[in-house]
Amino acid sequence: MDPVIIVGAGPVGLTLALALARQEVPCVVLDEGPGKDEPRPARTVVLREDTAALMERLTGAPLAQLGARWAGWRSMRRKQVMREVAFDDNSAPLHIAQHVLTGALRSALAGEPLVKVAVDSRLDSLEQEPSGVTAHTRGPKGTWWRGSYLVGCDGPRSTVRKLQDIRFPGRTAVERHAVAALRTELPWQEEALLHRLPPWRTSGPSAGEITARPLPDGVWRLDWLLPPGKELVTPELLLARVRETLGGWAGGTTPPYELLDTGVHTVHHRLARRWRVNRVFLAGDAAHLLGALGTHGLDEGLRDADNLAWKLALAWHHGPHEALLDSYQTERRAIVAARLRAADQALPILRGGGGLRSYVPGAGRGHDALLTDGHLGQGALGAPGAYADSPLAPGPLEGELPVDTPPGAPVADVRVTAEDGNFVQLRDRLGRGALLVVLIAPGTGVWERRHWMSAGIMPRLAAAVAALPHPAELLVAESYPGAPAHSVLLVRPDGHLVTALSGVRPADLYAAAEAVIGGPARAEAEAGAGVEAGAGAGAVSG
Repeated sequence: MDPVIIVGAGPVGLTLALALARQEVPCVVLDEGPGKDEPRPARTVVLREDTAALMERLTGAPLAQLGARWAGWRSMRRKQVMREVAFDDNSAPLHIAQHVLTGALRSALAGEPLVKVAVDSRLDSLEQEPSGVTAHTRGPKGTWWRGSYLVGCDGPRSTVRKLQDIRFPGRTAVERHAVAALRTELPWQEEALLHRLPPWRTSGPSAGEITARPLPDGVWRLDWLLPPGKELVTPELLLARVRETLGGWAGGTTPPYELLDTGVHTVHHRLARRWRVNRVFLAGDAAHLLGALGTHGLDEGLRDADNLAWKLALAWHHGPHEALLDSYQTERRAIVAARLRAADQALPILRGGGGLRSYVPGAGRGHDALLTDGHLGQGALGAPGAYADSPLAPGPLEGELPVDTPPGAPVADVRVTAEDGNFVQLRDRLGRGALLVVLIAPGTGVWERRHWMSAGIMPRLAAAVAALPHPAELLVAESYPGAPAHSVLLVRPDGHLVTALSGVRPADLYAAAEAVIGGPARAEAEAGAGVEAGAGAGAVSG
């Protein structure tokens, strides 16, 4: 079986390669660059807690030490504190320079025998056949590559997307920010800050909204929202804003600072019409652009990779299953489209001037709450999406029961007992391609595994798990939010809940497992006609 070809060696492409390798799928990563990234302290990313856990699980690197977990969040309007949020280690976003994150991914791939990174290799053509994909790269080592599937992770100007003639509609320059990375001391130790309408605004309307986000070693990233238009951000104007802002926060005197990097960040909102054409897929910025109002574009791209990896791995090992592969576009495109709609609906309210505030009491506080949601990964602007309407969701099940996690949403990271008897976190068992079956059994944590594996309902549950149509790992948890004793959870390889059942119900468990892998296996029929059938399904814009 030919490897999966991944076009693009940014964080999304490297993450997908690592995730596939962890599931024993060989990959070739086509990197048009030299294989290393220029340090840019002002180019940073904010990862939600569960996405940061995914990165640490794949890289094995202590990303919390390479980036900064915020101790809290502070939202201010003029001189008034509008909202304060405190974080613990289990809820704090991770702020990290993108070149540091990419470096950790490259280091992990360097020791991965199933992944080949081809540097100085720019894609210029590709051809599809029912049995695979052929790609050609130009450069010093220009050549042809043969793959089973191809995934375009090659950014906003994606060559893969253009070669597949996929439209990329949307809006240009939704927001623009002047950006600076500098080393200094601010009054808010390890806390991120959103300051709207600061009282010292002497440099014009451009200083109407400022964001400060900490990085390691006393470094901060500062963003100033620019007014609509094409205002030129000169070095002199940016330095004036830095001095003005630092002086305003310090009470008048600008504290010492070291300017490390600057730039202008332009936010576009675009969504590709298709994310799949037969054996070719799009992910990350090649499929979507978002980022206004604090929403995290790279975070969504990493979720694309996590969603696609286990589905491609299953297809690579067991033959194409069109319903499963189609579900990548259906699930991920719907999530990103909803986030784009939420941002587009909020933008006129937040950026429309004072008209609304004249009529709605407390509108300013509501605006800050909306912006906070986007920056912190909460609410419609930022919370991780749930695949509630997924085509992989099982139909009504007789033994289904509600828990605090809705079907399709990411599961809570509870402590579980693994099959070897060790205590681990539930997230540690994700990304291996197997389904997870979690029994909620209070009291088992104080007994050795050998005492309860042969007692009560465990033998019957173990037999039901062994009979599932896809490999599954049986785990036991003392508790789970909202789940009564003896309930059974079925979890996808990417950590989203399939269903919760009351007790051991082999028929329901089998039906749910069969649904989540795309329905009954039809390998023989699909091997001959699946790719052509998938062309129509992949063309649905959704």
